[in-house]
Amino acid sequence: MENNILLVDDQREILRFLRAALETLTGVKMKIFESQSGEEALLESSRHKIDLLVTDYKLPGMTGLELMHKIRARHPDAKVILISGVSERKARQELANAGALAIFDKPISVADFLDAVERALGLVKTIFAAELKAEAAEQDDERPLKPSELLTNFRPDVNADAVLLINDSGFVQARAGEIRDKNEEERVLPFLNQIHKASLAVSSAERGSYHIFVGKDFDFLFAPINPAYSILIAGVGLASEERVTEMTANLLGLRSQVEKSLRSIGQTGALHEPKIPAPQVEPEPPFVIPEDVTPAADLEALFSSALQGKTSAPAALDTDDFWNQAAEAHGSKPANANVISLEEARKRGLISDDKK
Repeated sequence: MENNILLVDDQREILRFLRAALETLTGVKMKIFESQSGEEALLESSRHKIDLLVTDYKLPGMTGLELMHKIRARHPDAKVILISGVSERKARQELANAGALAIFDKPISVADFLDAVERALGLVKTIFAAELKAEAAEQDDERPLKPSELLTNFRPDVNADAVLLINDSGFVQARAGEIRDKNEEERVLPFLNQIHKASLAVSSAERGSYHIFVGKDFDFLFAPINPAYSILIAGVGLASEERVTEMTANLLGLRSQVEKSLRSIGQTGALHEPKIPAPQVEPEPPFVIPEDVTPAADLEALFSSALQGKTSAPAALDTDDFWNQAAEAHGSKPANANVISLEEARKRGLISDDKK
């Protein structure tokens, strides 16, 4: 893998010295870029990914410390080596707290400088084959920074109050720092979740949009990473005219790094349609009379004889007479209270005994 190294110093002879020292490293694939000011260095960092920044503290315009923060905002995993000629206690304390991999005073020790470069790039200079093999295996297993580590490194470089990784349900998955007003965080997250979903519908690319919100007390910068995750940066003055262009570039750089980190752990954010199985409709079983249920024997015989024309009732009886007799035989009265039997009618003299 080729490493991009950016050397920054306003003195041309220092740049030549550093380049010559780096070129003594054998078996190392690297591309070296040189700049004499922080502004030139930022331009180079916009063109190339920077793996290692070597910068003087005193530069025309911005300081090397300011340059370090701006470079790491664009390239969160970049390592930094600072070179200092200052002796002031306050400045040296600031350098010590900057988070650089190493700090060198002028004149620079070549051996110590190359040792720091090797550590920054994950290299080992040794003559033992076994150690070379172990180092090669370690480099193969080298993992990218976790999303939480990227957020933690990024926040101080842009002087933000908080940097959040949010999922598609509006919940914070990782954070660095805190938004000053906790109620404001809870208020805006549901709206940002809706913006995330809307941007996926409007933009032709998964991460083709970013959003800048200027608030009364602090500003928000928001960008979807993929359908499942987005980034929120919160802080004072982040969207001011002086910083908005720089912060937009920083936001997009962080988004790219977090996306790569998420992919490395299998979180691609791809959406899958849920597979819902078709409902299984069980056919209704045919109605079967239980074996232990039998119809009344005499009623069954009555129906059978009627169907076969073998009823014991006189032939002259009509249908009503038949059912009346059947009801009387089973101790029941006719179903209709207004109907009397033929025998009852004779007793009452309503009909004669003569049959015609």
